[in-house]
Amino acid sequence: MNWYLTKMVFRIICGDGNHTAQFDEQLRLISAGSREEAFHKAQLTGMREEEMFFNNQLQLVQWQFVSVSELYQLNELIDGAELYSRIEERENPDAYIHIVHKKAEQIRFGNTLEMLNLA
Repeated sequence: MNWYLTKMVFRIICGDGNHTAQFDEQLRLISAGSREEAFHKAQLTGMREEEMFFNNQLQLVQWQFVSVSELYQLNELIDGAELYSRIEERENPDAYIHIVHKKAEQIRFGNTLEMLNLA
């Protein structure tokens, strides 16, 4: 068996869909004997995870599976290996850096803050 990194894309539609299109891109690990099997397993997983529910405003929310947009075989797991990269362009670089630092603080101190009920 081999490990594959897949990007699965879901479309999120709320109410009548009269809003800016939203897509959730998820990176998933898939264990399979071949690239074709990995793609098939990822497709089945995405289809099984489609769902519909009503939000707190009683609007229908739909998570529709679009497809698997990327598939990479992981030949070996190496400490520090790059699994995914995306270039982010922002008008306000300081605001973006601030958000990154805040997210890092949440990761680093999250458990302590939860234990102290400060989160």
